[in-house]
Amino acid sequence: MKKPYWIQRTHLFRPDEYICSSCRTAHDKPYRSCPSCGARMTKSKTDPTWVDEIEGFSAMMDDD
Repeated sequence: MKKPYWIQRTHLFRPDEYICSSCRTAHDKPYRSCPSCGARMTKSKTDPTWVDEIEGFSAMMDDD
């Protein structure tokens, strides 16, 4: 079994959220253990979803 970790999701206009790799619940900060399932966290990974948000925002604001 893999060790659980936080998946940091960064957003353009919202605060970051941290998703537990074990139970997939989102939290506002990276706790030492998941408040939902109690899994002890060992590391953190970054999920660059803000890039998709910027592309969408850029497409909306395109003047062409």
